[in-house]
Amino acid sequence: MVQVKDIGVLGVGGFVPDRVRTNEEVAARAGVNAQWIAERTGVRRRHVAEPGQAASDLAVAAVRRALSAAGYGPDDLDLLVLATSTPDELGPSTACRVQAQLKASRAVAFDVSAACSGWLFGTSVAVNWLRAEGPGCLAAVVGVEAYSHFLNDTDRATASLFGDGAGATILGSVAPGAGFSRIELGSDGRHAGDVLIPAGGSRRPATAETLRNGQHLIHMDGKAVRDFILEIFPKLAHEALERSGLDASRIDAVVAHQPNPLLLRHACSQAGLDTDRLVIVGDDVGNIGAGSVPYALAAADADGRLHPGDRILIVGFGAGLTWGSTVLTWGTGEPERQP
Repeated sequence: MVQVKDIGVLGVGGFVPDRVRTNEEVAARAGVNAQWIAERTGVRRRHVAEPGQAASDLAVAAVRRALSAAGYGPDDLDLLVLATSTPDELGPSTACRVQAQLKASRAVAFDVSAACSGWLFGTSVAVNWLRAEGPGCLAAVVGVEAYSHFLNDTDRATASLFGDGAGATILGSVAPGAGFSRIELGSDGRHAGDVLIPAGGSRRPATAETLRNGQHLIHMDGKAVRDFILEIFPKLAHEALERSGLDASRIDAVVAHQPNPLLLRHACSQAGLDTDRLVIVGDDVGNIGAGSVPYALAAADADGRLHPGDRILIVGFGAGLTWGSTVLTWGTGEPERQP
């Protein structure tokens, strides 16, 4: 019988651009006040890419930090999976742009598109790929968004929430008992219109009219999204715990996509989880989409909140609609590199 390898996180890294957009700046354009944004969302600030700074640039910085934390270099990567809703261009994949900048010549590189659940979708692919490959293979999974290039600054529903940033993880073999439990994914395309960028694809190519009507910017039905999150979060949390044979008291940290801190805390409480164990980064970076979960992992690790053997409940959800969950047992191992 073939033994299934345990695959986990060997290193994490996060990156946000230097430029900060405060609630006061957002409020001035969106027709609200800064206090309204803070009280409704819990977001205090978000980071904004410079003109010409693309998703790939943010992703490269996050992957480099994750590689450094894991003690590896770009040449050690065998796989590079990038999750984003804001690619550098429609083609080629942004992952290939990142591969080129890193000079990760050995890596197979491709994108996944699952909105804010993207890192978890990419991680599922990478975990299964690593289990099928020889011993010692390494994968980078990075989630990144450059939302600021796609925002209507006068739309308070989106301008107050979305920011730019990236989070990356290096995956490989870990000690027995550590790593990812089963990753369960799902989607419901009937609600694809709840959050989307309507134009710029093959259904509605760019025209003067689509540009004039703001169809290349993010459109969101805030109420529909909120209802979805409050319904799906408790369900995902319960199912992940049940699959892992755990109860909520045995979870050391909760890392989830961060639409906004207030909504996330409410959803966590509804799921019967200890909100003190919830890792919150959205107050400082806003909603960074596919980057939210890995960025939160990197922040928790940097703050000393994660220890070997800790069980981390991971929950992702986003446009599509898409969702996923797993339990990650924190701990590293030294993969055997092939000569």
